Amino acid sequence: MIARLRGLLDSASLDTAVIDVGGVGYLVSASARTLGSLGPTGSAVVLHIETQVREDAIQLFGFVAVEERDWFRLLLSVQGVGGRVALAILSVLTPSELQHAVAARDTASVARANGVGPKLAARIVNELKDKAGNLPVPAGTVAPLANARGPVGDALSALANLGFRPLDASRAVAEAVAELGEDAEPGALIRVALKKSAR
Repeated sequence: MIARLRGLLDSASLDTAVIDVGGVGYLVSASARTLGSLGPTGSAVVLHIETQVREDAIQLFGFVAVEERDWFRLLLSVQGVGGRVALAILSVLTPSELQHAVAARDTASVARANGVGPKLAARIVNELKDKAGNLPVPAGTVAPLANARGPVGDALSALANLGFRPLDASRAVAEAVAELGEDAEPGALIRVALKKSAR
């Protein structure tokens, strides 16, 4: 099994790249986010690889970030999610955004990906809500809020009533809680969350 490729970017298309490793070109499927970070043709590239072996093909999926690869693996554990759909989701949501979306039960954000309808988005969120907690939160991000009650729940509800998507409300209130603490008044949490979301 191939776990990592280090080489030069030979070419890239909308959903694949060819990585030249010692004169051998490896065709790697990747998210738009990963493909966009590879640089121009001829650039040095290091990709974490997930190898899928089927009866009729061996397919390589590449990721610049380990967190993205870990989420790819989690997404594949959901019935109805194959490699193409998992990459589509990771093309519209970063690993931290996906973690927030799952924790906040934000199916609308997941459904933004090509090939993901409301039913599949709901299945993804429901099946991953427990598994996602085992993944580390990427550095520099605030842990998502799940099953919030009290002042935090009130702040989330207020932002939702103002039209915030669950993903955005969760992130903004989580940042406010990190600054003020969980015992802060709902009004203070809402004010800070609004300031954080306006940045």
